[in-house]
Amino acid sequence: MTKRIILFASGNGSNVENICNFFEQNPSVSIVGVFTNNPKAGVIERAKQFNVEVHVFNKKDFTKGYLLEKVVKIKPKLIILAGFLWRIGEDWVKAFPKQIINIHPALLPKYGGKGMYGEHVHHAVKANKESETGITIHYVNENYDEGAIVFQKKVVLTENNSVAQIAAKVHELEYRYFPEIIAQLLEEVPNEV
Repeated sequence: MTKRIILFASGNGSNVENICNFFEQNPSVSIVGVFTNNPKAGVIERAKQFNVEVHVFNKKDFTKGYLLEKVVKIKPKLIILAGFLWRIGEDWVKAFPKQIINIHPALLPKYGGKGMYGEHVHHAVKANKESETGITIHYVNENYDEGAIVFQKKVVLTENNSVAQIAAKVHELEYRYFPEIIAQLLEEVPNEV
């Protein structure tokens, strides 16, 4: 039985493209949709390369339950947040318990919370002269970056690392580990979901 996953992204979509590449030759996993809240997001073109249906939605669709209703009908095994910036509501968490996962470009609980994404995180890491950073893959609850941690991977930093170099090191970890962890989690989600 094919395991269906959907991806949410707000921006460029490099993680989405990487995940699509990873699962493209896997007949047991089907990426059945990419959802974005940004009609100008780079992720739209990236998803089209893989013939994945793209759904653009607005705040009302997201907060009033219309989008959730649509996603429930799709019956995804996992919902993957790959650079999606809106907070997931309690209704989503209840509908998909332990089925929504996010990747964060830092070692949570450090550098998490509202407004802490992408370059903002890397600037904070640099400003605080951290000797390491990394990625955190975690389940999503109704609070930003507070769900149970599934996986973390660290990378060593030096004082000379620029924000761009920090970002590159973190992206490398994202590209390497995010698809693998998704694959592992798909094995763990019960079939009757």
